[in-house]
Amino acid sequence: MQDSKKDTPRPLPFEGLRVVEFTHMVMGPTCGMVLADLGAEVIKVEPPAGDNTRRLLGSGAGFYPLFNRNKKSLVLDLQSPEGREAVLRLIATADVVSENFKPGTMKKLGLDHASLKTLNPRLVYVSHKGFLPGPYDHRTALDEVVQMMGGLAYMTGRPGDPLRAGSSVNDIMGGLFGAIGVMAALSAREKTGEGCEVQSALFENNVFLVAQHMMQFAVTGKPAAPMPDRISSWGIYDVFRVKDGEQIFLAVVSDTQWAIFCNAFGYDDLQADTRLQGNNNRVRNRDWLIPLLRERLAVQSAADLAALFERHGLPFAPITRPHELLQDPHLLATGGLAPITLPDGASAGQTAPTVLLPFTLDGDRPGVRRSPPRLGEHSAELLAELGYAPEDAERLSRVIEKIA
Repeated sequence: MQDSKKDTPRPLPFEGLRVVEFTHMVMGPTCGMVLADLGAEVIKVEPPAGDNTRRLLGSGAGFYPLFNRNKKSLVLDLQSPEGREAVLRLIATADVVSENFKPGTMKKLGLDHASLKTLNPRLVYVSHKGFLPGPYDHRTALDEVVQMMGGLAYMTGRPGDPLRAGSSVNDIMGGLFGAIGVMAALSAREKTGEGCEVQSALFENNVFLVAQHMMQFAVTGKPAAPMPDRISSWGIYDVFRVKDGEQIFLAVVSDTQWAIFCNAFGYDDLQADTRLQGNNNRVRNRDWLIPLLRERLAVQSAADLAALFERHGLPFAPITRPHELLQDPHLLATGGLAPITLPDGASAGQTAPTVLLPFTLDGDRPGVRRSPPRLGEHSAELLAELGYAPEDAERLSRVIEKIA
């Protein structure tokens, strides 16, 4: 007999929740993607020329297709009275509004929280900004800006050579914190019946990322050194260049692991060396221990070292480039990647893998129900639902073709 509970798809947590988003780039779209992946109906309101993110090149080429899956696209000209009237009708039916435009933009359009809470008192309104209200909130912020001013670039680079992290970490995490704030506000609404305003910000997110180093100073009185120049907490915690110029990260972070490591490699001399008894002693003697290990390990291949470390339960990692993860056996086996149809540009209509949220619900990863929408793909159905006749809907949501 089959398990009928398993045969019936489990409802997603936010099914029935309507989110209207006015977002672009990464931060705001990340918040909407999380809510959409968890079942919310997320309606992306775009100008007639579309979200500029659709046309980005280089490192921005993946922004739109990654962060806008599971959403609907509605085209409206918010500069026109008719467009604003239509969007107000839509917001009256919404649970959440999300935006990440410059401070003051939504107020000029009459779409700020103060204006909308009169229309819809149950509305949860989330803003994604560069800074929370305060002395810096007038500044224009980017991920790189807050990484530089917030200590992250200092910690990532070599001394005197600040270096931004190799991903949009603050944009993405700022969107995640925005989504967490929305979830908290929705929970509070169940008790009070009223919505509230949520604010998430790049700078404050970045400060949270480096808070451990701030606390390190508070505890020790010594400023944290950049990661490449830090005093490691562990005796062995490094990238090693080995046979044929390959690289591999190897770690030995406890006395038990040290004994296993020495036994596995036949390093009886190191295991017996009293200078290396205990992790703290190994840290104190890294100046000669690490060069010695580099010399001994250099004759082995990265694959052989990985196999040996894995066999003995020791931490290791290959040095992987992001595109190589598209063929990662663990991601492929566990369903961490899912296909989408690309919506824009020369690749429109092609299938590509996308990365799913990094958690499971009852063993299942929240997946892709909709590929990233084509510009205005859902305008007609949404405007019809709001009571617009087909000819009015077509006029309201006319798309402007814009060549990148």
